[in-house]
Amino acid sequence: MSQLIEVAKPDDAEEIFALLQRAYAALVALDVHFTISQGNVEQVRRVIEQETVLVLRKWKRAVATVTVRFPWQQDEHAPSALPFIHWFAVDPDYKGQGYGRDIITYAEETLLKETLKAPGVYLATAIKHPWLSELYLRRGYQPFHHRTNPLGEALVFLKKEFNPPADQPIAKIA
Repeated sequence: MSQLIEVAKPDDAEEIFALLQRAYAALVALDVHFTISQGNVEQVRRVIEQETVLVLRKWKRAVATVTVRFPWQQDEHAPSALPFIHWFAVDPDYKGQGYGRDIITYAEETLLKETLKAPGVYLATAIKHPWLSELYLRRGYQPFHHRTNPLGEALVFLKKEFNPPADQPIAKIA
């Protein structure tokens, strides 16, 4: 099999850090600043140890990653009690080939919805990011909160409910 999605191990920290830096470099050039763009390998290693970092490998090379932080790992300022997706990145050499879609779908559908039975998920992106807000809206996310990150970047938080309530009840209980 040439493509595999797995949970990262602490030994993967350098490779994932390098992938994140390559992917986020284009955003820094566009004056979009996420905190990981100023991060380091040890920070990535700590997150791998504490959260669930997924990595998509193509021929054993990390080409995409996404991190899931569960509600019990979030601080009191988290805008939702749902799992939080962050550090989503695709290696620039592999953009446009569906690897980002594959890893996000795996995180949402397989990990969160099917395995953990989570009712939904949320994430954040820079308001001025040139394409991510639109991508998330197409995937069923809806904006619900705004905040500024420590680097001064205005963020929009979006959430997706996996089993949204129906408009009409299916049956009445007498």
